[in-house]
Amino acid sequence: MMSNIYLFSNQKKTGRFKFLQLFIFCLLLNSIQLYAQKELSPRQTYPGLFERVQLARVYPDGKSFADAIPQKKPSEIMKAFEAQKNLKEFNLKRFVNEYFKLPENHNAIYQSDINAGIEKHLDTLWTVLKRNPDTLSAFQTSLLPLPKPYLVPGGRFREIYYWDSYFTMLGLLKAGKTQTVKDMVDNFAYLINTYGFIPNGNRSYYLTRSQPPFFAAMVQLLTKYDADVKLSDYKDVLEKEYNFWMKGAVQLKKGTALNHVVKLTDGTVLNRYHDAGDQPREESYREDYEAAKLTKQEPSVFLRNVRSAAESGWDFSSRWFADGKSYSQIITTDLLPVDLNSLMYNLEIAIADANKQAGNETKAKRFTVKASQRKAAILKYFWNSKQLFFTDYNWKKQRLSNQLTLAASFPLYFKLASPAQAKSVAEKIEKDFLKSGGLITTVTTTKQQWDAPNAWAPLQYVSIQGLHNYGYDKLADTITNRWVNLNIAVFKETGKLMEKYNVVEPNSKGGGGGEYPLQDGFGWTNGVLLKLMKK
Repeated sequence: MMSNIYLFSNQKKTGRFKFLQLFIFCLLLNSIQLYAQKELSPRQTYPGLFERVQLARVYPDGKSFADAIPQKKPSEIMKAFEAQKNLKEFNLKRFVNEYFKLPENHNAIYQSDINAGIEKHLDTLWTVLKRNPDTLSAFQTSLLPLPKPYLVPGGRFREIYYWDSYFTMLGLLKAGKTQTVKDMVDNFAYLINTYGFIPNGNRSYYLTRSQPPFFAAMVQLLTKYDADVKLSDYKDVLEKEYNFWMKGAVQLKKGTALNHVVKLTDGTVLNRYHDAGDQPREESYREDYEAAKLTKQEPSVFLRNVRSAAESGWDFSSRWFADGKSYSQIITTDLLPVDLNSLMYNLEIAIADANKQAGNETKAKRFTVKASQRKAAILKYFWNSKQLFFTDYNWKKQRLSNQLTLAASFPLYFKLASPAQAKSVAEKIEKDFLKSGGLITTVTTTKQQWDAPNAWAPLQYVSIQGLHNYGYDKLADTITNRWVNLNIAVFKETGKLMEKYNVVEPNSKGGGGGEYPLQDGFGWTNGVLLKLMKK
């Protein structure tokens, strides 16, 4: 087909030939897109075998088999499984170990040197967590190959993660690794161009959902450190990501929702988290399968809410629970999140600026209006006048959530709040969230990892910078000092930087809760720590 295009290009450029060129190019592009959409997840590749392995808990962590590397063609593996699965002597674990190899844990190889100090440790970790451009495996795996180098978070997280990467980039840029950040931004642009959006991570089982849309913030960040990079360079991919999040908005009727968009009764359009799937997550298959038995919701509704909470990055938190306590009452898709809509505002601003740079004043003005309308909607629907705090909005019940979370810092981070609102948010953060090691994630203590007493680097940074934006420097510096000191204290005792921390009882050496053991590495902790230390 490419040779046909070459032949046409060397003939007289008549209108007919131009049409044929365009037609053939469209066919080629369509075939590429169809190929990209046919990425099969492990469950689709190994039907029956996948469920059996996950439900039998052959591996303690369900992500292990989802990431496993087959040693033969999937068709050969399935043929062998079908022939053996009903035999009395069939041993599932032995079969899996014969046909699959577990992915490498790079962290396990690395031994830190506490005596060398925290900055040396951070500098070394950039190398430990770095992955070279992916090459296609001999046999199909769940990994979606990326063309340029990138950093992974660490531990069980062996692939790039969307919103994690923004906070990792903060440290990379402080460490002078601008090219690595450029490579990662280009990888995300590649994912948008290939799949139409940025998946949760570069795995086929993540192709049903994205994560908090930080791509615009990444490009904005990169332009500050690399004079050769402009927003307009990424104009088309920024618009493609926007179209993903806004898909279906045009045909929405008032009081209804579709995909990631909700049209409220007054015609306002805002965004929610919404996974396209309604089956158990492949990387947590057994956990979701069992949890679906304990809810009064329809299994498909419950599982979509679970998956949508995973898209939020806050998996899991009382923030998403109808009663503020029970996982079985998760209602993620009923909620309009204040942080997501703040990020969408920033995406609209970025698209407006990119088009202005590119000379398209008409589109620039259109997106400036969209951003202005969203700002007004955020201040209208997410400001909780009773709590004097920003909270999520339940669009089905047409009322604000009263659950207090650090998502309230996002309107300050993107400079959306009024001075009076910022003052109230700062006061409540200091009174209710500030603990000896930093800021708790929510004021509710549960066994969920995105609740008290846990704290996470990205929310510390967003809160600190948001407070600085409004002149609350003393409080911001207090949070910074407590968080940095906790990170360093745990490092001196364990030689590790953790995924999350318990800031109420700092001697715990790390946060708890969640579906998997505490992970070390750890991309966004490293990035935020170096950024704050170098401030």
